[in-house]
Amino acid sequence: MHRGPKVVETRDNLQAAYAAALRGRALPLAFVDVDAFDHNLARLLLPASLHNKKVRLATKSLRCPALIERAVQHSAGLIHGLMTFTARETLHWAERGVQDLLLGYPLGGPHDAQLLAQANQLTHAAAMIDAAQHVAWLAAAARAAHVKIPVWLDLDMGWRPIGRTHIGVRRSPLRTADDVVALARRVAEEPSLQLRGLMGYEAHVAGLPDDGRLAAWQNPFKRWIKARSWPDIVARRGQAVAALRAGGLLPPDADWSCNGGGSGSVDRTAQDPSVTEITIGSGILVGHLFDGYRGLDLQPSLHFALAVTRTPSPGIATCGGGGWIASGSSGSDRLPMPVWPVGSQLLGIEGAGEVQTPVVLPAGAPAQIGDPVVFRPAKSGELAEIFSEYVLFSEGALGAHVATYRGLGWSAWA
Repeated sequence: MHRGPKVVETRDNLQAAYAAALRGRALPLAFVDVDAFDHNLARLLLPASLHNKKVRLATKSLRCPALIERAVQHSAGLIHGLMTFTARETLHWAERGVQDLLLGYPLGGPHDAQLLAQANQLTHAAAMIDAAQHVAWLAAAARAAHVKIPVWLDLDMGWRPIGRTHIGVRRSPLRTADDVVALARRVAEEPSLQLRGLMGYEAHVAGLPDDGRLAAWQNPFKRWIKARSWPDIVARRGQAVAALRAGGLLPPDADWSCNGGGSGSVDRTAQDPSVTEITIGSGILVGHLFDGYRGLDLQPSLHFALAVTRTPSPGIATCGGGGWIASGSSGSDRLPMPVWPVGSQLLGIEGAGEVQTPVVLPAGAPAQIGDPVVFRPAKSGELAEIFSEYVLFSEGALGAHVATYRGLGWSAWA
C-alpha cells in the first residue's frame, strides 16, 4: 500500500491538548491558537522594529477581521495599513473605517476602478498598477467620483541571471527603472491620480523555504537562488526609487512608500535601505507550506479538525470532509497535513477528499467514530473560504468564535 508523506510533528503535548478540547464539539471545526498567533506576530515584527520600517498586513493571508484587527492592535503601532487583494474587499475595509489601504493586485476592469473610487470617498485606498490601461480606468473612475486616487507601481522582482531565463513568479511587466519611470510619467499626466508608492515583491525569496519537507533534494538549489538573487533585488529596487526621484516624480518622503518582502524574507528585506515598509501575513497563521525557513521561529497557529466517520480497516480512520487543497502548482505539498494523532499520514492513492479523507494512523493510536483528527492547511488564508468562523484556542481551551469573511457575508470576488 502506497502512503503519502509522513508527518513529522514534535509538539505532541499541544496537539493532545487540541484533541482534548475538540472532543464533543461539532465537527468540522477550524481553530486558531492565539498564543502561537501572538508569538508569530512578534517574531515577524521584530526586524521592522530593529530597522525602523513600517509594516503592512496582507489581508488575504487571514481573511478574518477579528484576527486582522488583533494583529494591528498587538503591533505596537508598526502595522500602519492593510494590503488587500480585490477591489471589492478594499471597499469592505473602507466601510469598516480603515485609514490606509493598498490594493496589492491590479484591476481587472472599469468596475474595479469604480469600487476603488468609492473606497476613496471614505478613506485612503491606493491602487497597484503596471499598465497604461490601469491608469485610464482609474482616471475615469476618479473623475466621475470627484476623488483623487493614490497609485502604486508594481516592479517585477523575478531574477534573470542569464538572458531571458526567469526565476520567480510572473508578475508585472515593469522590470527596469526606465519601465517604472515611463508609467509614472503617464500617471503624472492625470490630475485625478497621484503616485504614492512602489512595490517590489521578491516572491522567489519570500516564498521559498530553505528546508522544504518534500522534494528535499531541491533545498540546496532554493537556498542558492535566494542567496545569489538578493544583490539583484536590492539593486533594482534602489535603482527604481532613485530614477523616480531624479525624474521629480515622487511626492515628499512622508507621503511616499517603497514596499518589499513577505513573511519569509522579513529579516533580509528589513535591511534594504530603499524599503520603507514590509508586508507580512502568511507567517502569522503558518500554513504548513511555511515550514522550513531557517532562522524564522514560527509556530503553527491555524488548524482544522474532522470527525472520524468510519473505520474501514484496522489502522485507518476515514474522516468527513477535508479536501481543501491549496492553490498553486498541484502536488502533494498542497494537501492538508494530519498532525493528530501524531504520526498520522494521508493515503497517497486518495489524498484529501471532497467528502471524506482516509488517514493511516500510527501503531497503537485508537480512533473511535466521532473522534477528532486534527490537520494543518497548506496555506494560511484559503481555509477562510470554507469556514464561516474560527474558534480561538488559548491555555488549553477553545473560547471565542470569530467570523471569517465568509461568515460576515463579505464576497471578495463577486
